[in-house]
Amino acid sequence: MNKQITSNPAVQENILSNLQNPAALEKLYRADKSAFRLGFNALMPGLGNNPVAAFWQARLTAGRDEINWGSGRDLIRLILVCLLAGLIARIPFMLNLEEDLFYARNIGFIVFPILTAYFAWKQKMAWPKVLEVYALIVASAVFINALPKLEQSDTLVLSCIHLLLFLWSLLGYVFSQQEAQPREGRLAYLRYNGDLVVMGTLIAIAGAILVAVSLGLFNLIGFMDQEKYMEYILPFALPAVPILGTYLTQTNPQLVGRVSPVIAKIFSPLVLVMLAAYLLAIVYSGKNPYSDRDFLILFNVLLIGVMAIIFFSIAETGRNGKQASGNWILFLLALLTVMVNGIAISAILFRISSLGFTPNRTAVLGANLLMLVHLLIIIIQLYRTISGKKDLSDVRNAIAQYLPVYVSWTIVVTFLFPFIFGFR
Repeated sequence: MNKQITSNPAVQENILSNLQNPAALEKLYRADKSAFRLGFNALMPGLGNNPVAAFWQARLTAGRDEINWGSGRDLIRLILVCLLAGLIARIPFMLNLEEDLFYARNIGFIVFPILTAYFAWKQKMAWPKVLEVYALIVASAVFINALPKLEQSDTLVLSCIHLLLFLWSLLGYVFSQQEAQPREGRLAYLRYNGDLVVMGTLIAIAGAILVAVSLGLFNLIGFMDQEKYMEYILPFALPAVPILGTYLTQTNPQLVGRVSPVIAKIFSPLVLVMLAAYLLAIVYSGKNPYSDRDFLILFNVLLIGVMAIIFFSIAETGRNGKQASGNWILFLLALLTVMVNGIAISAILFRISSLGFTPNRTAVLGANLLMLVHLLIIIIQLYRTISGKKDLSDVRNAIAQYLPVYVSWTIVVTFLFPFIFGFR
């Protein structure tokens, strides 16, 4: 959490204006190495074959295998923030609340407000905007906890799920303030999410091993059992994963800056092959989403996962460029995803025509229709890129410009569905 460690227009403008002034660039670099590194990395794709840029790229990528943990003050702040998240997670234990009910409605408020504050502070976001964001967070917390407690309420479940997406979008709004253009900010946010998944997975694996060994050792001496672990350790450990992952990816962009593009490049063709094989296997398996509700649910989970892979791959393309073969893979993957989406939509319409509208069917149908339109736009832009008529930036713009549409649907499902469907 050093000074201003997130790339912002001011840093980039200083770098560009002093690109031919080695002494000034060196002064900027020494004044704040993290900010300089992030600003330069953001500018590098547009600097072409500039020899000064090539020199600085070589300098910034050489000898950067060590992890920068920041100053002692930064680490103290990090520990305090993790403890705060853990205390929020322990509220049902401390106040003797029903755990399932509390976490179902409030799990998003454990981490998202903290990360939102972190990026608002780093971006030096204007206080009026910060207050507006937190007014929405508080209002959503009041709303979700004011919904009636019913034994069976699909709208409550939908609101709780989509509330996470709403909080995620608020975090994205704050995060994107670092970029002059909203579209670039949204793409940077998608890249951050991809990097966080990579880093968070590594932290979670290491933490799980540590916890398993520690729990086993303490169990041998009768000091801690599983119940105590669930009450005292887990509420602090789980929220710390995205917080620590965010801190590391922002202070050490080189940690996953090389890994994420490789993952995107490897997984795109693998997912393409898997999806093609899966569609063929459906024909021979006898399973179909028209009569099997659970299969339809898994089908939509697959669809969301593949969409995430497409978004992540294209966002990473914006960082490092892509060969024509990679564009073809994404194009074919998007085409297959449209087929999957078409099957899912037809299955949902079949169930609606047979059994009528329900909150779940309406929410899934709306989401699938939005994804279908988005996929068709992406396919058109990818085809124009492959044929040489358009640049890949148009594909990235197609992704970034459409994200608010998803946010709008999230707001409708979260805050309006309970009233539209009478809380059922």
